[in-house]
Amino acid sequence: MLRVRGRVLAGPDDVRDGLWAVDGRVTYERPAGVRDAQVVEGWALPGLVDAHCHVGLDRHGPVDEATSEKQAITDRDAGTLLIRDAGSPSDTRWIDDRADLPKIIRAGRHIARTRRYIRNFAHEIEPGDLVAYVAGEARRSDGWVKLVGDWIDRETGDLGACWPRGEVGAAIAEAHRLGARVTAHCFAEDSLRDLVEAGIDCIEHATGLTEDTIPLFAERGVAIVPTLVNIATFPILAYGGEAKFPRWSAHMRQLYERRYDTVRAAYDAGVPVFVGTDAGGSLAHGLVADEVAELMKAGIPALDALSATTWRAREWLGRPLLEEGAPADLVVYDEDPRADVRVLAAPRRIVLNGRIVG
Repeated sequence: MLRVRGRVLAGPDDVRDGLWAVDGRVTYERPAGVRDAQVVEGWALPGLVDAHCHVGLDRHGPVDEATSEKQAITDRDAGTLLIRDAGSPSDTRWIDDRADLPKIIRAGRHIARTRRYIRNFAHEIEPGDLVAYVAGEARRSDGWVKLVGDWIDRETGDLGACWPRGEVGAAIAEAHRLGARVTAHCFAEDSLRDLVEAGIDCIEHATGLTEDTIPLFAERGVAIVPTLVNIATFPILAYGGEAKFPRWSAHMRQLYERRYDTVRAAYDAGVPVFVGTDAGGSLAHGLVADEVAELMKAGIPALDALSATTWRAREWLGRPLLEEGAPADLVVYDEDPRADVRVLAAPRRIVLNGRIVG
């Protein structure tokens, strides 16, 4: 049994005086006959959400279970207790049996065009097979499917859309029929309108948003996960590819330079924005506080940036907050994170399933 003695931020304006965790579940009523319980003091938030993370993956492809465990623990110790795994070639279902590791919502393995993504990451297929592969990943996933919407096209030397409109529309419709939502990796501008009009639910990175496509996203309620800590690597990538693909290199620099304006324009238009780090490919895990800080640099107000990794993010993913009977997954801080989101980088205690794990 655990007692949180302090302030519990059950919602941005729903502040409660402490809670109890009994058999791993939240209750706001003092249990009868309590004589001994662990006590944690401070400001409690629902476990943070990283809505774009890759457990079981590094820059070379799938990793072993020991490495996957280290990745999950690093995220957990940063306060991330709910992960939307946006594509992994590894089977990480064993994590579900570990009460001390974050809960994962899997999008299956990436689905990419042949030779149009990072080697060893994705199923690499041609458009005629897209519907079948999307159906397969929808059945294997936890309600999400991940497409690679654009990548460098060697014929043009620049970013280009990967899928014809007809095939991607049929694939998204099939995923929806099977009860799954669809998201797509997109850096550039070209693929966005087709994907949104085909019914996609989310776009990762979304650096190619423009004044022409932002209203369409807002109208359709299509979310974005900007992964700004990853977009910060664009200048390095551009430098590395400049000799072989100068058009691509210049394009990547342009997308980087306008990244904050792009995110702020989407937010101002009412596009849902969520926190994701893109950890697990080339980026380290445990960067959720850094991504919140990046959203604020883009001009998103502190409370909304905080909500993008807590209350609103959990609602979007269909997972509970700190409500009566919910799993006691929470992070405790020394100060009110609404007043200063920088405290997210220094959690005092991590509680998963009612147990202190960090």
